[in-house]
Amino acid sequence: MPIKAYKGITPTLGHNVFIEDSAVLYGKIHLADDVSIWPLVAARGDVNHIQIGARTNIQDGTILHVTRKSVHNPAGFPLIIGTDVTVGHQCMLHGCTMGDRILVGMGSVVMDGVIVEDDVFIGAGSVVPPNKTLKSGYLYVGNPIKQMRELNQGERDFLSQSAINYVILKDEYLAMLK
Repeated sequence: MPIKAYKGITPTLGHNVFIEDSAVLYGKIHLADDVSIWPLVAARGDVNHIQIGARTNIQDGTILHVTRKSVHNPAGFPLIIGTDVTVGHQCMLHGCTMGDRILVGMGSVVMDGVIVEDDVFIGAGSVVPPNKTLKSGYLYVGNPIKQMRELNQGERDFLSQSAINYVILKDEYLAMLK
């Protein structure tokens, strides 16, 4: 079973959520409606919480984690992911806050305290250093990440369409389980 308690706290799920059997989710995690969690995702809401918005998909091999509360950082860093977000294969999201309609390219790393505003593309293999803010409406790439250019309308439209595509795929997988 991919859902596991940590100190008596178990992840909570919205409606029509798909979690592939090889994924593991521990602790204080909330998945909104139509979220999909794909093979080999590891998510630990143990020393802080994780919140994932509606229609967001977390693809194969991604790691989701948080930063504990401390004297120097009383709130710690939870992991907050908005709605209609596509997180590509083998990403690492750690204690960051992501808005809505974001695409995180395969193999990217987003670190503690990062804020990603709405409508952002993060190119594959990018590394977002701690406490950086990625402004809405841009493509960002590199290690360390740099703002490259504004998104065009087709790219902006794709952000929502990518989420819709994964909702459709997730529903096909759920239908096979019935």
